[in-house]
Amino acid sequence: MELSGKVISLLPEVNGQGKNGTWRKQEFVLEIQTQSQFPRKVCITMWGDKIDQFNLREGDNVTASIDIESREYNQRWYTEVKAWKVEKAGSGGGSSRSNADFSESAAPLPPSMTFSEDESDDLPF
Repeated sequence: MELSGKVISLLPEVNGQGKNGTWRKQEFVLEIQTQSQFPRKVCITMWGDKIDQFNLREGDNVTASIDIESREYNQRWYTEVKAWKVEKAGSGGGSSRSNADFSESAAPLPPSMTFSEDESDDLPF
């Protein structure tokens, strides 16, 4: 899935130690225009080397290729939006879709969301 918009906030980088070694992540808030009256804001997470690779700044207009994942912990559900590719506007490799094309993808996901059998689940958890 792709979202296009403007980076309105770049949150501080967080790092720590896990069973597989050191990890780091950084979140940014993307404001996307939809067909609704008000723009939507989506908090997106970048992991590891992607932080340096994407080199985002507040005010950048970008197209983010994302994965959405929800998981349960102690009978509560947590959802994370992870960026696996981010292209800045004018970088030449972006999508030709307009922001209005994302109105459906920006809507809240239904609780009974299912994935087709064609999609692989290659996430580590």
